[in-house]
Formats: sequence, C-alpha cells, structure tokens
Amino acid sequence: MPGLVNYSGDEDFYPGSVYSNPMDSSLMLSLGPHVDVYCPSRKRSRISAPFVFRGDKFEQKKRPSIDILPDECLFEIFRRLPGGQERSASACVSKRWLTLVTCIRSTEICGSGNTETLKPNGGLFSSKTDELSKHDKESPLPVSNKNEEPDLETDGHLTRCLEGKKATDIRLAAIAVGTSSRGGLGKLLIRGSNSTRGVTNFGLSAIGRGCPSLRVLSLWNVSSISDEGISEIANGCHMLEKLDLCQCPQISDKGLLAIAENCPNLTALTIESCPNIGNEGLQAIAKHCPNLQSISIKDCPLVGDQGVASLLSSATYVMTKVKLQGVSITDVSLAVLGHYGKAITDIVLTGLQNVSERGFWVMGNAHGLQKLKSITVTSCRGVTDLGLEAVGKGCPNLKQLFLRKCSFLSDSGLVAFAKTAVSLECLQLEECNRITECGVLGALSKCGAKLKALNLVRCMGIKDMVLALPMLSPCKSLRSLSIRNCPGFGGSSLAMVGKLCPQLQHIDLSGLCGITDAGLLSLLESCEAGLVKLNVGGCMNLTDAVVKAIARLHGGTLELLNLDGCRKITDASLVAIAENCPLLHDLDVSKSAITDFGIAALSCAKQLDLQILSLSGCSNVTDKSIPLLGKLGQTFVGLNLQQCKSISSSAVELLMEHLWRCDILS
Repeated sequence: MPGLVNYSGDEDFYPGSVYSNPMDSSLMLSLGPHVDVYCPSRKRSRISAPFVFRGDKFEQKKRPSIDILPDECLFEIFRRLPGGQERSASACVSKRWLTLVTCIRSTEICGSGNTETLKPNGGLFSSKTDELSKHDKESPLPVSNKNEEPDLETDGHLTRCLEGKKATDIRLAAIAVGTSSRGGLGKLLIRGSNSTRGVTNFGLSAIGRGCPSLRVLSLWNVSSISDEGISEIANGCHMLEKLDLCQCPQISDKGLLAIAENCPNLTALTIESCPNIGNEGLQAIAKHCPNLQSISIKDCPLVGDQGVASLLSSATYVMTKVKLQGVSITDVSLAVLGHYGKAITDIVLTGLQNVSERGFWVMGNAHGLQKLKSITVTSCRGVTDLGLEAVGKGCPNLKQLFLRKCSFLSDSGLVAFAKTAVSLECLQLEECNRITECGVLGALSKCGAKLKALNLVRCMGIKDMVLALPMLSPCKSLRSLSIRNCPGFGGSSLAMVGKLCPQLQHIDLSGLCGITDAGLLSLLESCEAGLVKLNVGGCMNLTDAVVKAIARLHGGTLELLNLDGCRKITDASLVAIAENCPLLHDLDVSKSAITDFGIAALSCAKQLDLQILSLSGCSNVTDKSIPLLGKLGQTFVGLNLQQCKSISSSAVELLMEHLWRCDILS
C-alpha cells in the first residue's frame, strides 16, 4: 500500500510483511464509513485493539452500540429517561433519535402519571415491543420516583417564530423536544416555509405530541399543512386559545372540526384565504367553543350566513371583536350581528358585496350593539344615509367611525349620524366622494361635545366654497384635524374650520396644494389652545411669512413641524424657529431652499432641543454644515441627509463618528 492513513500510536511499522500477498483484500480493515486502513503490525496486538486474530486472518471486533436496537426498544428507553434535558440530549444524536423522541406524547412519559409500559400501535414498531413489555413485567425498570416532581410542561411562556427558510420539520421537532424542560411552548408562529424542506404534517405533529401547553398557533402561507397536522395539534394541545390560519389551502372543515372538539378554551379564531374552510367548520366551533371572543374571517368563499350567524349567536355575551372581509354573507348576518352582539366592542366590515342598505338598517335598529365602541366599514354599498343614521341611533356608546370607499353616503346621512352619535370621539372619512364641505361643517356643528378628532383623506367631493356661518355651532371639543390629499380644500374652508374649532392642537394638512399663506394664517389665528403638531408637507405655496407667524403665535407650544416639500421656505424660517420654538423636537425641512446659514442659525439657538431633523433633498446644504450639525446634534436621535448632493460621503462618515448615538440616513 503506498501509504498509511490516520495512524497514531507507539508501534513502529515496517515496510516488510509476514504475508505472502500484502495487498490481499482480506487484510483491509474498515474502521469507519470513509477510512480503510491496512495494518500488518509485527508487534503483538494489544487487548484494546479494534480487531482480533483468528487463524490466518484478522477479524474486526464490533463495538456494542445502542443504535443497533430497533425503534420500539429505543422508544421505550427514551420515554423512561428521567427528565426533559436527557431527552433533548438524546434527540441531538441523530435524526432517527430525534424522530423517535418526537413520537413520544407527554402522557406516555413514565413519571407523568403513567407508569405502565405502552405498546405503540400501528406499523412503526414490530413484535419485539411485546417481548420488551413482557420483560418489563418480570423485572420493571425504576421509571419514576414518587418524591420527585414530574418533568412536564409548565405554564407555556416560551414563544418561537419560524420564517421562510428557517421553517422546517427538523426545527419544529427540535422545538417540540427542547422546550419541554424550559417552561413549555406557549406561542408558535410559522411564516412561510422552506421551498425544498418545508414544514409538513410531520413537524406540526411533533408540536402536537410534545407541546401540550401551546396556547397560540399562527400559520401563514404554509401550503403543505393539511387536516392531519391540525388534528394532531387538536389532539395534543387542549389548552389552545388562539388559532390563526392564513393561506393554508389544504386545511378544511375537517381540521377545524378537530379543533372544535378538542380545544374548548378557544377564544380567538382568524381564518384568511383558506378556500376549503366553510360553514360546517364554523358551526362546529360555535357548538363546542363557548368562550370565543374574537373572530376574523377574510376571503373564504365557502363561508356564508350559516357559519357566521352560528358563531355570532352562540357567543352572545362573550364575543367582543368581529371582522368580516370578502365573505358571501347577506343582510341576515348583519341582522344577527345587531341582535346578538351584546358584548361586541369592535366591528370591521370590508367588501361585503351582498349586504344592502337593509342589512345596516336592521343591524342598527336591533339595538343589540349597546357596547359597540368602534366600527370600520370599507367598500360596502349598503352604507347609505339611512343605514348610517340607524347605526348612530342603535349604538349609543360608539366612539370611533371609519368609513372608506362608501360611495353612496352623502352629506345628509353624515349630518344625521352626527346628531345621533352622541358619544362619537373620532370620525374618519376616506374616499367618500359624495361628501362635500357642507357635510363636513354640518357634522362638526351637529356632533356631540365629545368629538376630538376628524380625519378626511382623498375626499374629492370637497370644494372650496363661501358659506354663511351664523347657523353653525362651534365644536370646542375637537383637538385633532387631519385633511390629507383633498385638493378642493382651500383657504376659505380652512377659515371656517378655524372658527368652528378653536381648540385645535394637532393639524395635518399634508398634500393640500391649493392652500396659501392667507388661508393657513386664518386657521392658525383661531387656534386658542396653542398648536403642538403641524404638518403642511407638500403645500408648495407656503412661504416664510406663514412660518414666522407660526413661530410667533405657537412657538411656545409647538413640538413638531413638517415643512417637507415647501420649496419657498428659506433660511428666514429657520431663524424664526431658532428664536421662538424652545420645545420643538421634530423638524422636517426636506426639499426646501434652506442653506448653510439656516443650519448655523439653528446651531446657535440656546434653548432649542431638536431630536429629529430631516434635510433630505436640500441641495444648498454643503459640507460647511457638518461641524454645525455636530454641535447641534448632541441631542439628536435621528438625522436625514439623503439626497443632499452638496454633502460629500467623507463628511457624512466624519459626522457619523462624532454622532455615534444618532441614526443618520445618507
């Protein structure tokens, strides 16, 4: 043989041989799966050598190994190990041992109240298990100690989340084994799956057998999980409280039925984009889960009135949150919701194409939603003037109303709702294009004394008009006004809003390209309480004059000022801010006309306490501002220098070294 491989020891090897044919294949000793060694030693073999000499040949001495035992014997050994740490250590040996350990249910562990030898059924184990069980009866193993605490799952406070490539069966099996001795798995989230070795029923079954303390299970975009895996969870995790299934096409009513029959403590159910789950599964949940408090069903074509109505009617006094989106329900479900929703506080209805005006009218007039506090409706043609008014009358404790893409709602319905909703605190309208300036001002005038926030987003029906105000009552409770991307909202509208709402503190007018200094100034002069936050990003017609007025009128209370995209803003605005706004901690002057002089004015301010400064797109700011920003930035937590073309990368790196505590974007 040309050479020797992997040799270590004291013996000397000689080139000669006592054998006539040194390269005889019978003398090749296989000491491992990848190493063959030829060892014709002239010395007497030691007793500890891995082979013995018989006659004229060497015979390898086989070392005893527990791994030669059949699966059923290893199973019996593993379930008799004294604790969870020992089983975890055994599972680390090989995938075979890991698989066997995960096959052990918590009820099968000796010391968990079951000291008898189990005989696993099915094709996994052979008849040798019976022989082992017979031997146990004759000479039982010391499987438990009455004075020791059983090593079982406890409160289940551990959380594990697997995403993308990390979501595999092996990881799930390791979690099932490893968490048992560390407090127990309480929450498991799986987001996506490995494309080649993704999560299957095997991995989920391991969780079901080894994690009885599991309370929360969330599966998102796991197409390989079917009813078999969900059934294993149901059979082993009776403490399950929250189930979230999203984009799980292989899970059907059968899996949901198993959950219903075995998990009576279920309180929250979320089903999204599961095409095989329908009314039968929801009816089973309604029958067996009396503690259900929250349901969310989205884009499930098989779900209809029977399933939804059964859930709502079975949990009359415990159901608090309901979300229905893209399901084929009709007015019947909304009628049941209005009648049986005595404990419901939050409702979200989206894309219910088969629900008409009658459904919302009946829901409001059923007078069952006495505790309702928030309702969100999107793209439902049933939201009309009559339906919305009925909701206002039937929900006396309603505090928040969010309407989006409700194209049949007009000014009269909005004003009528404002009259009846006496507890309303927040009103948001988005893409409700039949609402005009008259409806908005009328709602502000007629609403109760509790309205605190009004949000208008992309309402194209609002046009700047000149209206008489003697008949409108002021809304002194309003603190927050947000009018975003409503191009028809102009200066005269702002002036009327200012007169109606003198206690405004938070104003967001981003995207209102039509407003000018005069229009905004009329609103600012009416704010008696003092502005705290002002966002006029994208209002390109504003100049330094209005910023000076803001600093003069509200500099003592202003904490946030957003001038992003106001191209006419110059250094004069920064000088006014530096002199009059000691409480300002968030300033955005991106894409403005400021220069290094303005930065110098800010850095010289003695009382300014800025924490966030955005200079993105300010092309007139150069490297000369870097030392000034270093001085100013001692209190910074965020600095945006993106697209500042006149600032070099080396200067930014130098600033990063100086302001190492600040998050700098460049």
